[in-house]
Parts: sequence; structure tokens; C-alpha cells
Amino acid sequence: MTGSPAGMVWVPPGRFQMGSELHYAEEAPVREVEVEGFWMDETATTNRAFGEFVDATGYVTVAERTPDPAMFPGADRKDLVPGSITFSMPDQPVDMNDPGNWWRWTPGASWRYPWGPGSSLEGREAHPVTQVAWEDVDAFARWAGKEIPREAEWERAARGGLEKAEFAWGNELSPGGAEAMNRWVGKFPWQYRRAGAGGPRPDTVQVRSYPPNGFGLFEITGNVWEWTASWFNEDPALRSSASCCGNLEASREPGSGIPRKVLKGGSFLCAENYCSRYRPASRIPQTVDSATCHTGFRCISRAPGP
Repeated sequence: MTGSPAGMVWVPPGRFQMGSELHYAEEAPVREVEVEGFWMDETATTNRAFGEFVDATGYVTVAERTPDPAMFPGADRKDLVPGSITFSMPDQPVDMNDPGNWWRWTPGASWRYPWGPGSSLEGREAHPVTQVAWEDVDAFARWAGKEIPREAEWERAARGGLEKAEFAWGNELSPGGAEAMNRWVGKFPWQYRRAGAGGPRPDTVQVRSYPPNGFGLFEITGNVWEWTASWFNEDPALRSSASCCGNLEASREPGSGIPRKVLKGGSFLCAENYCSRYRPASRIPQTVDSATCHTGFRCISRAPGP
């Protein structure tokens, strides 16, 4: 083919060292992985792009649907309303072992109202879309004629050709004292100052706010977590089969039976004192029915390379 798909960059084929043994257990072991080349969106999918998909198809996201009472036996029906999860910043130190101190179930929160009723997309058209569950991102990718990357593909792309580097740009968190991504600066979750862009509270920034990595990918770490197509498994011995062969049973949320996919890249809520996962090797599980105010995605295409 000649040229490149609009808004996409080429990630060349190759072998790379995937994972890390310096941080969280689920990132290990480091192993050599080979991937084919692919095209990847330069940025996370924006509110504007997701809105075009919704306008064209009439799609309704998971967060906008009324929960099925059969899935929540014993729940009061008045509580079964559309909504999603948002971050609520405490004004003082809290018990760090209880995420309920900063996460809230918010009726009415959705991609259109990412922080709940009263919020909007005005002025946020170029911000990453958030509050999207796995079903939503998969539907968008199919509509766009693209795919969601597998975990190894995402990590290969995020590294930008830098072998074994800590971050998407090298080994220094804030090169020359400048922030290279949208992350939490301060003591999470109660003390915050915006990393580079200014603002009164933690939030996404519009795409292309920070320099791209070596492959030309913007905000590949920080800003929003990004969905991958790979199933999550904490056991390194089983991760390969869970990711590549659809080992669904090994990827279910303990005690719930809900399958989990791998999220990559960290978000604006990742901090040095808590969840410093704004690195290519980082990974966390996300149940496929969940959407939050700091989770988004970007797509790839397996069209022939340049």
C-alpha cells in the first residue's frame, strides 16, 4: 500500500523484552516476545470520534443501559439505574487499603457525562473518550474496520523501540524536570497538582498534549488506561495461554465469574506513592462490564505496512 491510514502510525515487526521484574508481580517475568507489524492510532479515541460512531449507529454504551435485575438478585430495583464509576477526591489522608475512599458509583455517569450529571463534553471534544466498557470499545473498533490491540502489541508500540526502558521515552520519569505525561503529581488521593497542564482537579487532557514516543504515539502512557484484547491472568506461567488462546476461566474476577481484560498504560490518577503504573510494562485487570472516568482505548489495523 502507499501512504498510511489517516491518523495512524506504523509499528514495525520485531522482538522485544516484554514485562518488568522491578515493580509489580503481575508484570513478571521479563521474556522475549515477537510481534508482527501493525498500524496504531496516534492517539486514544476521542470524544469526537466516539460521538461520530454513536451518531452513525445509534449505539448505546453499557453505562447508559439499565442493569438487568436478574444479574443483581436481591438488589433494590430503584438502585438499578444507568451509571458508572467516578473518582471523588478526599480532602485529607485516607486509608489506602480501601479504594472506596475515592471511587464512587455515580448514577448518570457515562461517556457523555464522564463525571456524572452536571458534567459534559463541552470543550472536551479532543479529550479521550472514557466511561467505555469492553463491549463498547469492541463495537467501535468493528465499526471503524479496526481492532483492539493485544497486550504484547500494545506494549511493543508503547516502548517506541526503546529496549528495557522504564518509560515510553527513556529511564527518567520527568526528563529535565518537565512532565512527559498526564499523571498524578502529589500524594494520591488527597493532595494534587496538575502535571504540566494546570487545572483544579485531576482529569484527562486533550490528545497530543505531550510529545509522542519513538513510534509517534501520543499519551501512550498516562492520561487514560487503555483496553487491550488480551485476557488477564496473574500467574506468569499461564499468562501466555490466557492472552493468546482465550483462556477465559483463568481470567475471571475472583468470586464473581466476570471475565477480565488487560488494561495498559496507567492514567491521570497514577501516582508515585500509589499505582505508579504509567509504564509500558504495567498491566491491571478490568472486568469486561466495567467503565470508569479514567479508562479509554485506541485501535490498530493489520493492513500491510509501508
